[in-house]
Amino acid sequence: MFVDTVVEDKALHKPAFLAGLSITVLAIFFAFNFTNTIFGEFLSPVIGNPEESGFFGRLAVSFVLTILFVGNLLLISFARLKIQILIVWLELFLLFLAFAYSFDLEIAYIFSGQPSKLGLMISKGLFTTIYISAVSIVIATVIAIVGAIAKLSNNGFAYAIASFYTSLFRGLPLLLQIYLIYMGLPQLGFMIDAIPSGIAALSLCYGAYMTEIFRAGIQSIPRGQWEASRALGFPFRLILRKIILPQSIPLIIPPTGNQFIAMLKDSSLVSVLGIWEIMFLAKKLGAKDFNHLEMLLTAAMIYWVLTIILEMIQARIERRYQQKT
Repeated sequence: MFVDTVVEDKALHKPAFLAGLSITVLAIFFAFNFTNTIFGEFLSPVIGNPEESGFFGRLAVSFVLTILFVGNLLLISFARLKIQILIVWLELFLLFLAFAYSFDLEIAYIFSGQPSKLGLMISKGLFTTIYISAVSIVIATVIAIVGAIAKLSNNGFAYAIASFYTSLFRGLPLLLQIYLIYMGLPQLGFMIDAIPSGIAALSLCYGAYMTEIFRAGIQSIPRGQWEASRALGFPFRLILRKIILPQSIPLIIPPTGNQFIAMLKDSSLVSVLGIWEIMFLAKKLGAKDFNHLEMLLTAAMIYWVLTIILEMIQARIERRYQQKT
C-alpha cells in the first residue's frame, strides 16, 4: 500500500468539501427516491404514509440518509487506517447481508437433506471446481510462457502461431470455446469427456490473456540487459531464466493473480457440460423445490471465500518478491 508522506488536512475535515459532498449525496438519494423502502416506513411517524408523502417525504428521507452517510464517513475518518478498513468492510458486509435478507430466503433449506445441500456443494462441487481451476491454471501458465517467448522471438513461424493463437482465443467468448471444444473435437475423431473439455477451454482462453501479460513483463526489462548478456556469451535460455524472469516476475504476479481469480469464477461456465461443480449443483439443488436464490447465494459465498483465499496467497507472494527487491 502506498503511504503519502506529506501531512495535510483530510478532505472530509474541510467545511467546503463536506458541504459539497453533502449536497451531492442528498441529490443522489433524492433522485433515487427511497421513500417506498424500509427507510420511508421508519420515518412514517414524521412523514405519514410514505406512498402519499410526496415531495416532503422524499426530501425528508433523503436528508436523513445523507446525514447518516456523511456522518458515518466523518466519524470513520478520525480512526487509524487499519481500523477504517475494518469498519468499512464490516459495514459493507452487513449491507450485503441485509440485501440478501430482503429476498425472504429459507435459510434452513440450505442445511436440509442428508447429506445437507451445503455439504453436497462443498464435498462434491467445491472439489470439482478447485480441481478444474488448479489444473487449468498450471496448463495456462505453461502456455503463457511458451507463447510469450514465441512472440518475443525473431522466428516468424513461431510469432505467427503465437499471435494467431492469442487473437483467436481472446476474440471468442469463453462459453463458445467450451462448446466448440466439447462438440467440435468429436467431429474430427477425438472423443473428449466433459471435464477435460472444460479444462482445455479454460487453459487455452486464459493462456492467451496471460501470454500478453508475460510478454509485457519480459519486455519491461531494459533491452540493454539482453544485449549485455549476449555480449558476454550467455545463451538465450540462461538469460531468460537467471536475469530477465527474476526481474519481471514482480510485475507479472499482480495481473496474473487477477487472471487466476477470474478463471476460478469462469469455471462455473463448464456447468453447461453437466459437470458437477459449484454452479451446476446450485442450479440443480435449487430447481428441485424452486429455491433458486438460496442455492445461488450459497454458491456466491463459496466463490467469494475462494477468491479471498486466492487474494491472500497473491498478496503473500507479492510481499515476498518485494522483500527480495
